[in-house]
Amino acid sequence: MTENEFAIMDELYFVTSYTDLKSTSALTDEELCTALRDLIAKGYIRILYPDPDTEHEFDEAVFGNQCQHYFFLATKAGLVVHNSI
Repeated sequence: MTENEFAIMDELYFVTSYTDLKSTSALTDEELCTALRDLIAKGYIRILYPDPDTEHEFDEAVFGNQCQHYFFLATKAGLVVHNSI
C-alpha cells in the first residue's frame, strides 16, 4: 500500500464523500482518483452512489469522469491490511 493509499484509508472507516476526502488531502484530483481506483481494484474500498447508502458497481470506463460524485468506504479486507501496516 502506497503512502497516498494509506492516508486515504485513514479517512474511510466511515462513509466519506469525495469532497471530504479532497479537503483532507494534498493530492490533486488526478492523483486522488488514481489512488481510489487502485484501492478499488485491490478490493480495499467500495463505491457508494448516488447516496451514501447505495453500493455502486465499479466501472473503469466512467470512474475517472465520475470520481468526484462518489462516496467511499473501506472494506473489511482493506481495514485488515490498513491496520496491519
